[in-house]
Amino acid sequence: MDLRKLKTLIDLVSDSNVSELEITEAEGKVRIVKGGVALQPAPAAVAAPVISSTALAGVVPAAAAVPELPPGHVVKSPMVGTFYLSPSPGAKGFVEVGSVVKEGETICIIEAMKILNEIEADKSGTITQILGQNGQAVEYGQPLFVIE
Repeated sequence: MDLRKLKTLIDLVSDSNVSELEITEAEGKVRIVKGGVALQPAPAAVAAPVISSTALAGVVPAAAAVPELPPGHVVKSPMVGTFYLSPSPGAKGFVEVGSVVKEGETICIIEAMKILNEIEADKSGTITQILGQNGQAVEYGQPLFVIE
């Protein structure tokens, strides 16, 4: 994100009733939080935007902010939720490294809002890597599996 765009966003937050703004783009993520800052001891405080440390991380070049994905077809999370490799605790996982899957076959579950959503392979092949951690939160678009 270029500095002119960042300055425009800061001005928009400063001049509006919005107290916090977060934008995610291909280049990174920017979070702007408006806080109250008193310039002098006076009855009224002047509101000024504050850029959090995550906003500064969003200004770095895209190559430094995005980790390299492994070779092969990457299956990404279609939603935010909790990632599970098996249908129930203690049960055998849907897949493991080396499993051969067919397109449409269930490979994991993502729990979102108390609903268990079966995630299917969108390509046939062999699971070469499992990138998600069982029982951990995942975000939209987060890589979960690599299929070759």
